[in-house]
Amino acid sequence: MNKKIIAAVLTAALTLSFASLTGCNTAETNSLSENGSSVSSAEPTSESTQALEKTSFNLGHLNSTAHVLGFVAKEEGYFEEEGLDVNLTLFSSAAELSTGLESDKLDVAFIGSVPSITFQSQGHDLTIFGGAMTNGHGYVIKPEYVKDIDKWDVSILKGRNVASVKNSVQDAELQILLKDKGIEIGEGDDKVNIVYFDSQKDAYNALQNDTIDAVSAYSPYTSLAESQGYKIVYRCSEEPLLQNQPCCRQVASTEALSKYPNSYQAFERALIKAYKFTQENQEQTIKDVKKYIDIEEDLIKTELYGGYGTSVPDPDKQGTIALKNSIVELGYTEDYDIDKLYNTDVYKNALESLIKENPDDQVYNELQKHFDEFE
Repeated sequence: MNKKIIAAVLTAALTLSFASLTGCNTAETNSLSENGSSVSSAEPTSESTQALEKTSFNLGHLNSTAHVLGFVAKEEGYFEEEGLDVNLTLFSSAAELSTGLESDKLDVAFIGSVPSITFQSQGHDLTIFGGAMTNGHGYVIKPEYVKDIDKWDVSILKGRNVASVKNSVQDAELQILLKDKGIEIGEGDDKVNIVYFDSQKDAYNALQNDTIDAVSAYSPYTSLAESQGYKIVYRCSEEPLLQNQPCCRQVASTEALSKYPNSYQAFERALIKAYKFTQENQEQTIKDVKKYIDIEEDLIKTELYGGYGTSVPDPDKQGTIALKNSIVELGYTEDYDIDKLYNTDVYKNALESLIKENPDDQVYNELQKHFDEFE
């Protein structure tokens, strides 16, 4: 695949910018259901959430500021407002999250767009129904390898051992950039040797080894690495081929989405409310995130509000399809019919119900405008 093909395939994704998007705590009282599980006794706030088929939800996430919407929805009481008792659980990889969904241990997972696509193409009955983050990742390198370098691009990685995570957005993006520059993958001074690890944490920790020179990084590892003296090779948001790349998606089993439509709509309403909160309350948002991602608040602020990534609940179907087409063209995965495993109705109905209740809300109306244009 040559440079022209790559650029053409990704053009659609580049237009799907969220730049136009602008940016109530409730007391929680729990009671025990008949089977002994904890259920919120908060009354649902709208007609759309009064007949929930399921009230107890397990949400799986990674050690990433990208999953801010889930953190804020929990800490600010939006899940409770919607009649849901949501438990958040940290996982280390997309594969673990996928297994959690298929074993019914999870109801929702924030999974990267590339692993979501590859899992679907391999026959996993998992459906994307919302978004979680766009961009927010890149690669960092040890400072001794970039002395006296004037031109900063992916060619800096030539001749280096680069730690990455197989079946990840970061890995696919690196391969796209290397292909564009005509740089081969492998050992040698003119090639980039990719060394794969099972999780982002393992890949990042490998920087401490003498044999690893650079590493992939999703938020907050990029800012964390920079604070520790490493140099940023590139952020995907700054690469023309990768700008506005849909990253983490909201994923659930196809069967569960069909079985509990009202409950998933209530879940989505909570995340949309959380998005509005992140746009209007930066300081408290940072504090909410720190309860789950224990790093310095200034690093959280950089990742959330520094312009390197955006956490938006819109499912961004067109952008994800463009990404799927690009990685299929790259040979990263097999082609398949993504329409069967993409549900935009949950988000559409949730957003419409919130606008009905708040017709003049600027944030909700901006989200509606974007959804109508790019569904």
